[in-house]
Amino acid sequence: MSESFARFSQRWYPASHPLLDIPASLRDWLLSSGSLTQQLTQFAHGQFHVQPFKQQFQRVLLHESQLLGISHTANAWVREVYLYGDQAQPWVKARSIIPVKTLNGKGRQLKYLGSRSLGSVLFGRHAPLCQRQIARLPAGWARRSLYIWQQQPLIVQEVFLSDFCQALIEREHS
Repeated sequence: MSESFARFSQRWYPASHPLLDIPASLRDWLLSSGSLTQQLTQFAHGQFHVQPFKQQFQRVLLHESQLLGISHTANAWVREVYLYGDQAQPWVKARSIIPVKTLNGKGRQLKYLGSRSLGSVLFGRHAPLCQRQIARLPAGWARRSLYIWQQQPLIVQEVFLSDFCQALIEREHS
């Protein structure tokens, strides 16, 4: 996933950008400010799970460091997961970039989420401040959110995969 975000880093736009031609079925999903975990769980009639496939410290990408306001040589905890609803195929591919400083104090738990969703922690009591960008990537429509949680920054990038888009269309017509 990091390769697709790296190669297309210049195509991220503010969510209100007039050039974005977001499909109507995805508009609310891309622009929503709430917890994607809660939204997917509701859409999937209570079924939801997370499958991590990469969790490690690594150097942040240039466009990620710029958004986070940290050095481009800095390391961060990077977690990549698939989010599933009530189907066998993943609906969302997500990448979280959590700077080392954010992992201090209450942020320590973000390194040990395992198969828990990040949203279950971020939106536990209060919604964090959020700055959102949207992009059309080869893998699908994506949103990139800079969250300020516990006074510290982190990025969550989510790509809505074709199986999710198909589920949206099918449920609209049923």
